[in-house]
Formats: sequence, structure tokens, C-alpha cells
Amino acid sequence: MGMDYNKLYPDDDREGAVKLLCFDMTKASEKTRFVWCSIGVFFFYIIYGYLQELIFSLEGFREYGWYLTLIQFAYYTVFGILESKLRGVTRRIPLSTYIILAFLTLGTMGFSNSSLGYLNYPTQVIFKSCKLIPVLIGGILIQGKQYGLLDFVAAGFLCAGLVLFTLADSMISPRFSIIGVMMISSALLCDAIIGNVQEKAMRQYKATNTEIVLYSYSIGFLYLFIILFTTGQLTKGVTFCADYPIETYGYAFLFSISGYLGIQMVLTLVQTSGAFVAATVTTCRKAVTITLSFIFFYKPFTMQYLWSGLLVLLGIYLNIRSKQRGGNKVSLKTIWSYIQHCWSKHNQIQRQLMMNV
Repeated sequence: MGMDYNKLYPDDDREGAVKLLCFDMTKASEKTRFVWCSIGVFFFYIIYGYLQELIFSLEGFREYGWYLTLIQFAYYTVFGILESKLRGVTRRIPLSTYIILAFLTLGTMGFSNSSLGYLNYPTQVIFKSCKLIPVLIGGILIQGKQYGLLDFVAAGFLCAGLVLFTLADSMISPRFSIIGVMMISSALLCDAIIGNVQEKAMRQYKATNTEIVLYSYSIGFLYLFIILFTTGQLTKGVTFCADYPIETYGYAFLFSISGYLGIQMVLTLVQTSGAFVAATVTTCRKAVTITLSFIFFYKPFTMQYLWSGLLVLLGIYLNIRSKQRGGNKVSLKTIWSYIQHCWSKHNQIQRQLMMNV
């Protein structure tokens, strides 16, 4: 029998309770919650990204992205059941909401995993950074939120960096494909919507992270199992992975653990700071992941990657400034000065490169 977690923490059901993994963060300051959640997001998702790219480096695995998603959802379901039994979690959000959340979760994870068969990992990661604009739009339409001009300017710089990065990748990468772009765009759309739906549901029903993860992924697993079984991809996936059990099921287990714990961090961040702040933190993490990808996995490189990446970082910086007190008072003149400074550095480095030729 599982431990009655609610008896150990009788105030767990009180309004506004915040749990970070097994730690009660309810009495912690907002800044403390933000710092610990951000550290957790970086730690677990850097491991997650490395293992994800490692799995897709296996020869012939390109077409089995959806089967990997099925394995991942199965692991998440098991983890969710164990955690819910341990904590004595009961469902609060209606199943009708979970039917939608499961569909969006499947779209986010499935298209994201599958796109790696057609795109470089850095391109996939930086493409997903563009979700800040859909998050803004979703926040306005779904929750009636209001954002400042600087938030939209920041999202615009992120998108500009994305476009330049994608153009560079299309010119030099042997793995670039329009199919991959369509897949990651679909994942981007689902990801942008799901954050706002999760935030609204968690605040309305005072639901826990464990509940969200368990029902979203278990229902999503049923969706995907039926789809793969009907299309015949389930049998093909099982046959292929049987030849490489360590590289597929083994790595997928570690990949799923890091992803599961990362999800808990992100959901807590959404609960305490909102979907837009959570999207900003995950975007910062992606910048580190991209750098590590170039270090650990060989791929062609061009300086346009660097300049487009700087645009993304500028967008992140402006977004963080907008969240500070009076952050929306930053003038367009200040923004323009940052652009001129970046361009000046670009010209200096280009001249140095020409002199060294």
C-alpha cells in the first residue's frame, strides 16, 4: 500500500499550496521558487536534450520518432501512477479538459521527437524558442491577459533570430527538410496552447503537477497506441528496437526520467510565475543546450548561427527586463542601441576574419 502523503502534509490541499518534487515550497518567497524551478529546468532538460539527440544518432532510427514518443508516454504514465499513489493524489480537473490536454501533449511531444529525423537538433531547439509569440496570443485569448509592448518586441527578436538560424541551416545542413519544419511548427503550436490551458486549469481547480502529468500522458498514450497499431507502425517500431534494446529502451528510460522531472519543474514554474515566464526560462535553457549540441555531436557550423543566436538572446534579455519593475519603460531608442552594438561587433569580427584569410 502507498504512503498517505496528505496525512504527512495535512495542509497540502490548502489553497495556494506549492510542491516542487517532494519539497513544500508554499512558504518560500516567489524569488526562491523561481530560482529553484529554473535550476531544475536547466539541469534535467540539458540531460534530456543530450539523450534525445543521442537516440536519434542511431542509424535507421529516423522514422521511429512516434514510437519513441509512445515509449516515453508509457514511462511517464508509470511514473505518474507511482507518484500519485505515494502522494494520495486524486483527480480534480474534469476529464473533458484532459481529453484536450492529452491531445495537445501528444502533438507537442510527438511532432517534436519526430522532427529530429529531419532537422539538426540546434535548429529544432531554436525553432521552438519562437513559441513566445503564440504564448502571448494564447494568454490574451484564453486568459484575457495584458502584455506590454516590450514583451512583443522581445518575441519579435526571437522570431527574427529563428528565421536567420533556419535559413543558415537550410544552406549547410544535410539533414534540413521542409517536413521537419512542418513537424516542429505543429509541435510549436500545440506547445504554445498547452501552457495557457495548463495554467488556467491548475489555478481554477487547484490541481497538482502529478495529476496533470498522469492524466495528460496516460490518455495521450492510449491515443498514440491506437494510432500506431492501426497504421502498422507499432510492429515496425517493436521489431527495430528489439535489435538495439540498450540504445532505444535503455536510453529512453533515462531520457524519460529526466524529462519527467523536468516537466514537474516546468509545471511548478507555470503555477507560480505564469506561462510566459516559464517559456522564457525554457528558452534560456535551450541556448545552453544548443551550445552543448555543437560540442558533443559533430555538425557543420556557420557564423550566421552565432548572429541569429545573439538575436534570440537579445529577445530573452528584453523579456526579462519587461518583467522587472518598470521594465516596460525601456525605450525603443535603448533597444535600437543594442541592435547597433551587436551589428558593430559583427562587422569587427568579420573584418578580423577577412584579415586572417
